[in-house]
Amino acid sequence: MSAISPDPISPDSVRPDPIRLDARVAVVTGSGRGLGRSYALALADAGAAVVVNDVDADAAEETADLVRTAGGRAATVVAAVGSAETADLLVSAAVGEFGRLDAMVTNAGVLRDRVLWKTSDDEFDLVVQTHLRGTFACARAAAVHFRAAGEGGRLILIGSPAGQFGSFGQTAYSAVKAGIVAMARTWSLELARAQVTANAVIPTAMTAMTGTMPIYAAAYESFLAGEALPQVIRREHALGSPDDVAPLIVWLASEASAGVTGQAIGLGGDRLTLYAHPAVLETRDADGGWTAAAIHELWTSELGASAQPSGPTFAPLD
Repeated sequence: MSAISPDPISPDSVRPDPIRLDARVAVVTGSGRGLGRSYALALADAGAAVVVNDVDADAAEETADLVRTAGGRAATVVAAVGSAETADLLVSAAVGEFGRLDAMVTNAGVLRDRVLWKTSDDEFDLVVQTHLRGTFACARAAAVHFRAAGEGGRLILIGSPAGQFGSFGQTAYSAVKAGIVAMARTWSLELARAQVTANAVIPTAMTAMTGTMPIYAAAYESFLAGEALPQVIRREHALGSPDDVAPLIVWLASEASAGVTGQAIGLGGDRLTLYAHPAVLETRDADGGWTAAAIHELWTSELGASAQPSGPTFAPLD
């Protein structure tokens, strides 16, 4: 009896790449430059149509032109995030231009760095309006669409190490970035039935902001001059180019990450990081409750040793 040869595999029967984004549509807020631009270009390179958003019309159009020049599809919405009107406009642009929406990437943000006692109400409110309310409004508009369309979706929220550890001089920024991660975890629960995932990305990259930090001033100048960053910066400090972060956005927007939700995941340089959820470190029980003196005694004898420091820690550069 002769062996039966299997039928040849036709190109049409090959399983599609689950990381490709062909026929998908993504909105990226704050994508006129910097990290947002890298996200938009990477999503387009993976096959997605992209709605580019920025308050700077020239920057938004430049990003969109880069997408189109590379053979991709792009539309622009010039507006500040934070309002329900802008959020609805972004969703409408995706559906109106490209017929659907699959991923909302909430990247837009501003900085008003001040220590607590020098932070004005207006500065605090602007950071909250842009980051926290902007993320909320855009995610809400996307969630309404995703639930009505019944095809699932992706909420990709942009956090920061400042929201994980705290950061000197960044009262408002640390607060909103911590809130964004908390919203991602909450929405992962609320939207699970609708097959919508919600994750926070914690990006770290050599940017104009990073370059203002004294520890990185020399490395940033070398980076701008085209020199390769040393390994200690790319790994221990998790700093590379904005393009180094973009693959995580693509993966989270893809079918391959369908089972990943409620996570805070960092990427920068050579280092990929999965952040822990807040966890209970220690518990002690006292019959009838605690007195201040008993708390003090326990803290000095045991619990104080488990206390965690605020702020990030860095490996020395020399």
